Amino acid sequence: MSKILEIFERCLKKSKAEQTELVCEAEEFYLTRFADSVIHQNLGRKDHTIWCRAINGQKVGIASGNEVTEEAVDNLIKKANEISLCQRDNPLFPGLVKSPAAPEGRGFFKATAECSAEYRAGTIKEISDIAADKRLLVSGMYQTSRTELIVVNSKGTRQTGSATEAKISITAGDNDGRAGFAQAYSRDIGKIDFQGLAERAIGKARQEKEPIAIEPGEYSVILDPEAVADFLLFLGFLGFGGKSLSSKRSFMANKIGTQIMSDKISITEDPGNPEIGYIGFDFEGVPRRRVELVKNGIGMGVVNDSLYGSLNGTGSTGNALRPGNNFGPYPVAMVMEPGQKTTDQIIAESEKAIWITHFWYLNYLNPMNASVTGTTRDGTFLIENGKLAARVVDMRIAQSMLEAFNNVDDISSERRLVPKYGSLMYVPALKIRDFTFVSKE
Repeated sequence: MSKILEIFERCLKKSKAEQTELVCEAEEFYLTRFADSVIHQNLGRKDHTIWCRAINGQKVGIASGNEVTEEAVDNLIKKANEISLCQRDNPLFPGLVKSPAAPEGRGFFKATAECSAEYRAGTIKEISDIAADKRLLVSGMYQTSRTELIVVNSKGTRQTGSATEAKISITAGDNDGRAGFAQAYSRDIGKIDFQGLAERAIGKARQEKEPIAIEPGEYSVILDPEAVADFLLFLGFLGFGGKSLSSKRSFMANKIGTQIMSDKISITEDPGNPEIGYIGFDFEGVPRRRVELVKNGIGMGVVNDSLYGSLNGTGSTGNALRPGNNFGPYPVAMVMEPGQKTTDQIIAESEKAIWITHFWYLNYLNPMNASVTGTTRDGTFLIENGKLAARVVDMRIAQSMLEAFNNVDDISSERRLVPKYGSLMYVPALKIRDFTFVSKE
């Protein structure tokens, strides 16, 4: 990182643009995939991506590349500068700023960064052996990576940070259609309980009861943390970002300070949470902040980058994405407050409910009321009189996520860290009443 930083310092001094920003994201990424308890793919990738934003007045040009030499970075700045001079003024662009040094991140672990393919293969074999004892096969993926991020600009911002991650997801099953899904994630590979992960997936797949079809309608449901995270991710995209708020396309528009969910629900963007450990700054070099999104059901605010922080009058919360993206800022480190009961207690106290492991292919129906459709997947069960009564044929939902989060009856005391599309969510299980199923799959 120090070599790249030195190159950036020299190149910034030579830039002819009025303002210049350089960003480098370096990644080492390793992945092992397996199906029917056999590894079928093992790959690794090591690369850098460099972005330059050149600003002249309120004209912005962006160029990117992956060559880390002084000559290549000089050429990238030149290209971005030429592009900026061809642009129209963007009267909304607030310009670059000098950011204070971000707190040192707590998300880098040497053991994760140095994890070998042999180690991943050994873990997969252990999981496969546990499944084989129960006459099941496992499929899934096991990934480790390390990321380094550098952001510098001509205003004086200088930020460097690094983080690691290990994540694994498995589906245990057989030829009779039984299936159980489980996943785990940590910055520190040593904190992942691989045996517990295997037992969680296998425990669901081992249910011998024949699947039953349930008629469409409204039911109480118990959502595992992975299913809760499916919903929370979509809520983050739809409503907790500054771009959708600014354009009035967010369910938070004109609702900040009002009740939008059950008073049992509190959600924060918390990149510094010890379980999450995000790099301490965003792609503009702005330190990441803790942001209350929902407190006791009341909409509190959204996350912003510098552009939408300026438009929304709140300033950046440190949620800028990679230069040139069209999504605008959205939360990447959401934490939901836990409840008092274990998931087992919630199940034991349920007279009748459907227990859902996770959803498959969620898609929007109506963004303004946060309605989505999708199917249950890899472990759907009927709970009767506090006990598992039957496997359930997967069903399609059509449900407002806001309505669901308004109908929360119970929240588990346990939480799991769930990664999805670059976001991390530390969430409990939820029991929700009047949840809508529209068809059998």
